[in-house]
Amino acid sequence: MKRLFYALLLSFSILSAGQVSAQVIDEMGDESKLYASTKLVNQFFRRFNGEEDEKGERYYEGNKNFHDPAIRRRYIGILFDNQNTMIPASLKKEFAQEMTDKSGQKFLDFHSGNWMAEVNALFTYQGKEQPVTLFMKLQPQRLGYEWVIEEVYFEPFKKYFHKDTTATKKFLHPMSHELDFMNLRKAFQESENPESYTPDEFAPSYLTLFLYEMKRGTLKFKTVREVKFHFFQLNNWYFEVSQFNRSGYNSGWLISNIVKTSEENKKAIKNYLYGKN
Repeated sequence: MKRLFYALLLSFSILSAGQVSAQVIDEMGDESKLYASTKLVNQFFRRFNGEEDEKGERYYEGNKNFHDPAIRRRYIGILFDNQNTMIPASLKKEFAQEMTDKSGQKFLDFHSGNWMAEVNALFTYQGKEQPVTLFMKLQPQRLGYEWVIEEVYFEPFKKYFHKDTTATKKFLHPMSHELDFMNLRKAFQESENPESYTPDEFAPSYLTLFLYEMKRGTLKFKTVREVKFHFFQLNNWYFEVSQFNRSGYNSGWLISNIVKTSEENKKAIKNYLYGKN
């Protein structure tokens, strides 16, 4: 699935990022190099929007640098993973210019939705270690917000509900009601694919299956292996933010993939992320 997904991303001009190292900040040596490192996701938002300088000092409304287009263009430029040479410089420049156009700057909004966390975790399932991908979103909760699980991708579930589009679809005869639906025996006892007898629009809820297996005790959480974020909230742009724990200024949470795309294509990207295609 992973290989297929990144092949699709390439068709949208989204290029895979480098692997995240296991170093921690304390091992990086010269502390002055951390000033330009985007160590927190919230910091990524503030620097993208022109609300913080390279030393972590906040700009508030009324400050001459607050949302300043020139400052934002410079910061957006250093919010890319500059070791990924496959993201064209021209695309970075176009993105920064569009975000900071004086006729209508575009900002990221932490609470407005249309961005999500992809959490790659490790579980045990039926006694074996298995990777599970959780897709998390923020939702309002009383006076604040909370992270909730919106979707799950789990390969064993995918195998159970793989649709064979080449096979002849099985169906119950339209006069089955005159037989008191006794031919349901065919659907429930003789068929290996009972989903054939569901509506054409049927799609399994992997999240429901995930919670069911958790409740049964057959699926147990072990650890989180990697986190990244997907942003869909800027018109005609999609980008991915990953964490790079390395020495130097270009580290922390950085843009690892980006593509200029239509809103319709964003739906296709989400479907592949969720494993629905």
